[in-house]
Amino acid sequence: MNIQKSALAIALTGLLFGCGGSDSNEPATQMATFSLGVSDNPADAKSVTIAFRQVVLKNDTGSYSFNVTPNGELKFVDLLEFQGSAVETLVSGQSIPVGEYQMCLYMKNSTVANSESSHVQTFDDTLYGLTTNSNGSCGGVGADESDTGRLFFNKKFTIAAGVNSFVAEFDLSKGLQDPHGNKDYWTLKPTSVQLFNQSEVGAIKGTVGATVMEGCEVAAGGSEFSPAVYLYPANTTLEQMKDFRTEADTATEIAPIAAARVNDVTDTNGQVVGHDYEFGFVVAGDYSLGYTCLAQNDDPDVSNNPDDVEAPFFIHTAETGVTVTANGVAERNFP
Repeated sequence: MNIQKSALAIALTGLLFGCGGSDSNEPATQMATFSLGVSDNPADAKSVTIAFRQVVLKNDTGSYSFNVTPNGELKFVDLLEFQGSAVETLVSGQSIPVGEYQMCLYMKNSTVANSESSHVQTFDDTLYGLTTNSNGSCGGVGADESDTGRLFFNKKFTIAAGVNSFVAEFDLSKGLQDPHGNKDYWTLKPTSVQLFNQSEVGAIKGTVGATVMEGCEVAAGGSEFSPAVYLYPANTTLEQMKDFRTEADTATEIAPIAAARVNDVTDTNGQVVGHDYEFGFVVAGDYSLGYTCLAQNDDPDVSNNPDDVEAPFFIHTAETGVTVTANGVAERNFP
């Protein structure tokens, strides 16, 4: 599976204020300003582009549907252009009542290579269609069209008085699948999306030294490498760090929470002078980190181990005791 394990994120911001007033006996409705953006920690592809149609918030009283462009056309977002904490806005400054909501994002599906729809472009410049295997209506216009996919945030979240900011995190390592069997298109699984309150999240970033990278490649052998840093729960030891897998965690085998690609750092002349990584949206708490050069061999649908003949996977080195604070940036390097 030629994909680096990574995380996508969608930032949802509500700047709330009391407004209204009425000349009747009915109480004034407290309103909020709603904004939505998209960000990414990228996959091992040249481009992962989603053609967004609409954003819908719904509650017990109805739904609020927002176009992602002023004229109602599709908005194409190449997620690889918005890495780490960078955000591309989908919806900005829309007024809605405060309350509890669920959210749906609508995208245009395509099972054939089509640059006018959602698509993936690999490093050999081959274009593939991109779909999500979920559909249905949250009250949005066009939701029932055959080429519309739905990313549904089933868990309710509260938009309350004051300043609110949320992040919907897409984990590509769990949710972006390359063509399998007779399928010639990529699939985005909606189950890989989680929504977090941004006031409770921070970031982790750092560098990876040449000695660490070279040591992993020597241990791995071969000639194909995809370096990545994996995020694990607190107190996870190197021996416990495993791949993304469908099996339940045990005392000796723990799957990661997310992963971020290791990127080249270049100088003004375009020369590579180092390597870094970043997790843009991490819930405040304690974590461990693991570095691997074999992320391309980590298929979330199976368990990949060091002794796999065709696709070995292992974590080469670990950093523990990483503390993330709300709105803070934790720095941890692999020297």
